[in-house]
Amino acid sequence: NPPCPTDWLVLQVPARALLEGDTMTLRCRSWGKLPVTKVRFYHEEKDLRGPHKGSELSLSPLQQHHSGRY
Repeated sequence: NPPCPTDWLVLQVPARALLEGDTMTLRCRSWGKLPVTKVRFYHEEKDLRGPHKGSELSLSPLQQHHSGRY
């Protein structure tokens, strides 16, 4: 069965532990072959406006306030 419409996108995060000062890159990918061209990232329900590289969001240097839900 194909995924339901709300499951077509997945947010990929690094698998390793991250420390303050590291760079963290979040990537929005689709399950299928649908292209992902316009992405809006949210942190704790707040819209993260700003320069994003396509479907990626890089946070650098990583700081304590970057923790939470995306």
